[in-house]
Amino acid sequence: MVKTTSIGGLFRLGKDPIQNFLYLAGGLLLVYVVFVAIGNILAGNYNLRDFLQGVVLGLAQGSIYALIALGYTLVYGVLRMINFAHSEVFMSGAYIGFFAINAFNQEGPNGAPSFLSQNTILALVLTLFVGMTASAVIAILLERIAYRPLRRAPRLVSLITAIGVSITLQQLFLRLFGSDTRSYPVVSLCAEAIQVPDQPDRVCGTAINLLQGRYNLPVGNEEIVVRPLYLIIFIIALALMTLMWFIVQRTKIGKAMRAVAEDKNTASLMGINVDFIIVVTFLLGAILAGAAAVLFAVYNPQVTPFMGFFPGVKAFTAAVLGGIGNIPGAMAGGLLLGVIESAAPGMLGIPSQLEDVVAFSVLVLILIFRPTGIFGEALTKSRA
Repeated sequence: MVKTTSIGGLFRLGKDPIQNFLYLAGGLLLVYVVFVAIGNILAGNYNLRDFLQGVVLGLAQGSIYALIALGYTLVYGVLRMINFAHSEVFMSGAYIGFFAINAFNQEGPNGAPSFLSQNTILALVLTLFVGMTASAVIAILLERIAYRPLRRAPRLVSLITAIGVSITLQQLFLRLFGSDTRSYPVVSLCAEAIQVPDQPDRVCGTAINLLQGRYNLPVGNEEIVVRPLYLIIFIIALALMTLMWFIVQRTKIGKAMRAVAEDKNTASLMGINVDFIIVVTFLLGAILAGAAAVLFAVYNPQVTPFMGFFPGVKAFTAAVLGGIGNIPGAMAGGLLLGVIESAAPGMLGIPSQLEDVVAFSVLVLILIFRPTGIFGEALTKSRA
């Protein structure tokens, strides 16, 4: 057995030259990143305003990542499987949600105003529900058709199947709905009770436009641009994540899920319907992914059959960052990743278009230094 030496509790040095090389390369990259960031801050190229602007956007993006990441972490916690088709579960929610909100946006008889314009909040809530339902149906079908027959197969088989299912769903939506990019309608929602006289909106006047408005918020001697929509997304995502945590930690279903995650055979002997609990696990993760898809499409309205790839990979990164299988870790990892990829480009002096590179670099560094994530996960020998 190779002897190892722990450094700071983060990683171990041993006699494996490849592993030690990765530690060295990762360490040098971290030092370089810190050096460049400090240099830009001291040179005045990056200030508090830029950081706060990144945090505002990052919390909204991170909320989406956290919702998707919970699906990864729930399935992994119960089945020890990475469901790479989860990104297409997310995509399906956005796609079906598009058809729902587009139907609500159609004019009534004789040119009557659309249901969306007359009942904006109700139409958006119904679209959210439709997206969540669509994702849930897709996830349940995947579990029953693709994953359940392979439950006792080696993990590599399930992993390859998940990748195959992901490609299949992409191609299925491509063939059914075409390759054209579809866009959610631009929706405005005026909050008459909140007035901003010095920053009138084109549609809402001095009232705040909750969905499309952009307002300058003073921060010291500077101003940052704030969209009320970001706060709405953050609050909805936080409420859904809190509800998920409550279900897993405080309900009988949640206790059964934790029992199945610990030992399926023993849970079955105790009278727990393992198949049902696994379906519920997929269902809960898919509901969150569907909600994330609609929220994502409201502020980033373009919908394509391949739209789930980058959010899915980033959500997986968030799950790994927080600790795959750890629910609070997935939440924190999503929010942290969102802030990092929004703030880091400006701090490092690189174009904002390279934020994807930042996210994937975080994944590589976490896998090198802390494969169990920031919060880690305590595994029994039977589960390790």
